Amino acid sequence: MASEDNELIFAFPEFKVYKNGKFERGPTPTVPACMEDQETGVSSKDVSISSKFSARMYLPKLKSKDEKLRILIYIHGGGYCVGSAFQPEVHRYMNILASQAHCVGVSVEYRLAPEHPMPASYEDSWNAVQWVASHADNKSKIEKEPWLANHGDFSKVFINGDSAGGNIVHAMVMKAGDEKLPGDVKLLGAIYAFPYFWSSEIEEKVKTNDAPTFYYNLWKLVYPSAPGGIDCPLLNPWAKNAPSLTVLGCSKILVVVGSKDPLKVGAVKYLEEVKKSGWKGKTDFLDIEGEDHCFQLVNLDLEKSKIVVKRMVDFIRQ
Repeated sequence: MASEDNELIFAFPEFKVYKNGKFERGPTPTVPACMEDQETGVSSKDVSISSKFSARMYLPKLKSKDEKLRILIYIHGGGYCVGSAFQPEVHRYMNILASQAHCVGVSVEYRLAPEHPMPASYEDSWNAVQWVASHADNKSKIEKEPWLANHGDFSKVFINGDSAGGNIVHAMVMKAGDEKLPGDVKLLGAIYAFPYFWSSEIEEKVKTNDAPTFYYNLWKLVYPSAPGGIDCPLLNPWAKNAPSLTVLGCSKILVVVGSKDPLKVGAVKYLEEVKKSGWKGKTDFLDIEGEDHCFQLVNLDLEKSKIVVKRMVDFIRQ
């Protein structure tokens, strides 16, 4: 029985789960914030949003002391169970985006499953969106962060996420369409990069030998109590019981995929359903031929990675 309890039932890079409920997460490499990034000149610092989670902020070189900048909220990926806003690749990614899009960046360090049961990651991300918006509310009692209070243009707030972070972006945009943000702030645009969307229909189409796919098992692991299971509206936004996608609370969206990414099927389906829903916003789509899941984070110096970053920057700056 002891050997059965120690049976490995799920494996992710640097993350293992055993039948007895125990899990192992390898150390996540991190880098500190810095006053001036050598590559981009962007400044960064860490801030506490609540007692539960934090964020890393980014500020590009200002053209004037009173300059107002677009705001970019970023949600990292990692299957809800690994990853960090402080990882070297995420830190460099945000430095580059903050520099090229000339925006204030807020990269959310949300709590991870399974030690923080879902939907903790969604709750933290929404609290981060509310925290950002609170800086536009003169009645807010929060201690305002100067980079946002002095330099944020709250008419140009964007949200971006990779993989599981791309899924969280959808939930944030839906919530922003359903609930009023502090200061009556609106999300202008949302970027879904290699987003994690799945469904029982997709599962049946792609699984082999009747074995559940990695993406099915991942959701069952991180959110075992999800209403509707694999067809929970958080994972399957086009499920029969999901709220109408016309609720999406932004003006435009960009969906980015790689042609070799197994998650492309869900991202394409999502975009199709958004268009069919009657949502009045603008949609944009980028499919990078020959590339896999979140390849741009693995190597930001690739020419194709630069194409992804440029499309994101153009989306934010237009």
